[in-house]
Amino acid sequence: MILPIQFALKQNQDYKRYLRTHSEWYKELNRNASSFSLFEKEVKDTYHLYISDRIEKTLNTIDFITALMSTLK
Repeated sequence: MILPIQFALKQNQDYKRYLRTHSEWYKELNRNASSFSLFEKEVKDTYHLYISDRIEKTLNTIDFITALMSTLK
């Protein structure tokens, strides 16, 4: 595995957690360094790390708080 990919894997906790549960990616990343972008996409899909996912989570939290406040009135 090339050094920049190793550094990226060590610095990102989500990558580490994903590799622990999907160990087949070790083999894939060792054999083909260009598949790192696919790995990143799969991690983001699995853990909902896209900006749109964060916005949706924030909106859901705001909706929940609004509903809670209206219930308490």
